[in-house]
Amino acid sequence: MISYPNRHCTVELQALPSRIGQVRRIVSAQLRYWHLDALIDRASLGVTELLSNVHRHAQPDKTCTVEIELLLDRLTVSVHDHDPRMPVVEDPRDIAPLATCGRGLAMVAAMSESWGVRPDGESGKVVWFTLPTSSPAVAAPSRRARHPVQEKAARRFAEVGHSTEGLLPEHAPARSAVAG
Repeated sequence: MISYPNRHCTVELQALPSRIGQVRRIVSAQLRYWHLDALIDRASLGVTELLSNVHRHAQPDKTCTVEIELLLDRLTVSVHDHDPRMPVVEDPRDIAPLATCGRGLAMVAAMSESWGVRPDGESGKVVWFTLPTSSPAVAAPSRRARHPVQEKAARRFAEVGHSTEGLLPEHAPARSAVAG
């Protein structure tokens, strides 16, 4: 089920690798519809990490709900699953340099304004993160003009230790063909 109220989008799914890509495209399309193109890469990265955690760790099933909500000057992305166990954030010093997992929540924390986890009823939890938009005017975009979105948290993501040397200038982000 997909619902698209004015400032809210909900997607229910099985957190399987093939479905994670579909949800990324839905999130991208919704953010383009809201004229928040500058948030697409970070929101897509965050939702991918959270859904990957559901796929890897959630029990008894992989059923979950992704919600994106635009309120005033904040975009909130949350993933609800049926596993009551809270996620464990690994200390980066304890992760082997070539390990292929263990950094997801640290990456979500680095690229978002805030994040957290809370119990959801007797059997489940919600893991969420927020991204800032430029102003309340973006929350109700004009049909005549798009408003720029500030990238305050992007600097923190760069500080995680990724080098941008060797990347070609003018490298454009990938875009989805999903109509939005």
